[in-house]
Amino acid sequence: MNIRLPVTLPPAPDELLSSWISRHAAFYAVTPQTILNHCLPEAASLRAVDLHLPKGQARRIASMFSTDSTTVRSMTFEKATKPVHRFIARVPIQSCVKYTPSMPGPVPIRRSQLQGWRITCPICGDWLHDGTRADDSKALAPYRDAALQGEKLLNDEAEGGTPSWGSPMELARLLLIRRISWPLPREDDLWRYRVLGVLIPEFDAILATLTSFHHSPKHPILPLHVRHALLAGVAIVHRSGPEMLRMLQWHTFGPTRNKFIQATDHLVSPVIEWGPPQQMQLI
Repeated sequence: MNIRLPVTLPPAPDELLSSWISRHAAFYAVTPQTILNHCLPEAASLRAVDLHLPKGQARRIASMFSTDSTTVRSMTFEKATKPVHRFIARVPIQSCVKYTPSMPGPVPIRRSQLQGWRITCPICGDWLHDGTRADDSKALAPYRDAALQGEKLLNDEAEGGTPSWGSPMELARLLLIRRISWPLPREDDLWRYRVLGVLIPEFDAILATLTSFHHSPKHPILPLHVRHALLAGVAIVHRSGPEMLRMLQWHTFGPTRNKFIQATDHLVSPVIEWGPPQQMQLI
């Protein structure tokens, strides 16, 4: 049996499990891995328990920290599927200016600070910040309502909800696939054109001011100043239905078009032909 810690710290609202464990480690002047190994010697890392925590392990942590397993599991991303994991950062990527916990010791890390689909704080509802360009956020102001709808769609899926006809997370990744633009741009500028720009022309204008853009279906966490566009695009596609995907197919080209069609044909073609929706296969 695990030995219960004599003193435990209350978790902060929306705190990440690894953060809570790390704060206890600081209190007891040991490493976070020492605390974790004492309770779960089989656990590979703090990141691993944040993403996947079986019920048995949750009960052992709860026993050690004198709490209940429901509280422990609420600090993880246990309901997140593999596609959702692509949208969970390894380190904090954003913060809420208004919400500053008033407690001694290390500052807690909240789940929302790692969630690559969030643009608002789940505690106070204020806009999150990450130090990126505010001018671009202003350019996307007309899409804020749609972006909030997109945020809710992705968050519902991440928390275990069932999408109506297509995964919002996979729709977001689809919108980051490269597209063809007319007149045909120079080869060096092809990276500036993504499917998202068909729905949100301002996205094209923003990328035109950048010297590089390293985000893709494989790396879909966008900085906040352009994340509004991606979330709004997801809301637009989700509201419009599979026919919107059929239209977007024609804006892709070459190998990227093949990937787009493979990922969406089961949605845009009759269900009787393709059967139930399958998970989209993107790189």
